[in-house]
Amino acid sequence: MSLQDFGYKEQLHRALTTRDLIIYGMIFMLPIAPYAVFGLVWEASKGMVPLAYLVGLAGMFFTALSYAAMSRAFPLAGSVYTYAQRGLHETAGFFSGWLILLDYILVPSLLYLFSAVALRPIFPAVPAWVWLTGFISFNAIVNLLGIEFTARVNRYMLVMELSTLALFVGLGLNALYHGVGAGGLTLKPIYNPQVFSWSTVAGATSIAVFSFLGFDGISTLSEESRGNLNAIGRATVWSLLLVGALFMLQTWIATDLAQGMRFSSPDTAFYEVAERAGGVWLRLITILAIVIAQAIANAMAAQAAVSRILFAMARDGKLPAIFAKVHPRYKTPYVGTLAVALVSLLVGLFFAARVDDLTQVVNFGALTGFVLLHLSVINHYLVRRRSGDWLRHFIFPLTGMVIILYVLYEMDRAAKTLGACWIGIGIVYYAVLALRSKKPGVA
Repeated sequence: MSLQDFGYKEQLHRALTTRDLIIYGMIFMLPIAPYAVFGLVWEASKGMVPLAYLVGLAGMFFTALSYAAMSRAFPLAGSVYTYAQRGLHETAGFFSGWLILLDYILVPSLLYLFSAVALRPIFPAVPAWVWLTGFISFNAIVNLLGIEFTARVNRYMLVMELSTLALFVGLGLNALYHGVGAGGLTLKPIYNPQVFSWSTVAGATSIAVFSFLGFDGISTLSEESRGNLNAIGRATVWSLLLVGALFMLQTWIATDLAQGMRFSSPDTAFYEVAERAGGVWLRLITILAIVIAQAIANAMAAQAAVSRILFAMARDGKLPAIFAKVHPRYKTPYVGTLAVALVSLLVGLFFAARVDDLTQVVNFGALTGFVLLHLSVINHYLVRRRSGDWLRHFIFPLTGMVIILYVLYEMDRAAKTLGACWIGIGIVYYAVLALRSKKPGVA
């Protein structure tokens, strides 16, 4: 099945192997992502951090299966926008793309802010806007130079992240079994009957799930994959499972190490745990690792993904055509890349003192887009194609959708309000777009 079968021509460069796609997914999710949000999840989950990540992994696993199913049917750039458009309806496609943009456009800004916060104790005199400008400029240049160059940078970044994580795990376990914190691994971080409730877990999961966002970005590279139709789906599932296991391992160790601690701030909680495990030098290494991983590796992947979403929606006339422009030499959607860089800077400056709100809004956009994805699988395979595979094409997507809807229900009210405002803006924009397309002489 080629792009011509769907009415498109090849414009991007097919250079990525399945291994490249898995690495991209892991980089986008960030194997050490819990470093940045550990304190927030700790507070929301009442100390059951790995449980929040386990529930998040369950929900995202079923979502990954839905991405795999739709990527086989529609091997196109555009991710959930394309899948809902072709699996449900053109209107559903627009709104799924609109919602996922809320995730992808804001994620880079959030990552830059997390990094600026982490650097504040080391460089207190440097204002946040300096870090924002530097990181954004670097990532924009790398993404403009082509997907092969980006993939090469991703490999080096993944090695750095996994090395840092291995260091924390080793020193953390050593400290635990020498009497620090809980004095060893316990079951309390997974289930504490004294504070457990499903609403508590769901509320914490709505924050923890931010760490998983990124496996879905693999599907935006469908037109740059040189593998078969299963490559995108395989890479999506494997990257999610690998990173999910790492999330649970590090947060389990960190939660038991943190027993009896009082954090100076939720933003610096994990770094304080790292200092307890290995001293000031481990805290410093942890901070530098998360800064490099978030502000460069992770944000670079996010910027690449959102530029492809803009490219796909503009190619179909759902956004201004300028976003569909591809650089003649580097074969990258360069206008979208530069636009995302500018938006990241503006959003980062606006939310500099409201990082928690930005985290919740990002998750709202992604999760609501995932709901439409699951509906697309059911409609495309079960209704249209009369598939007899009820497990993969009904039970799995329905389960994933129920988990996500529950997490959305328990999400912070402010996040749902801001998300609803974004949907409202989308409705107005889509109405204008529909009216314009009906005018005589307008394509």
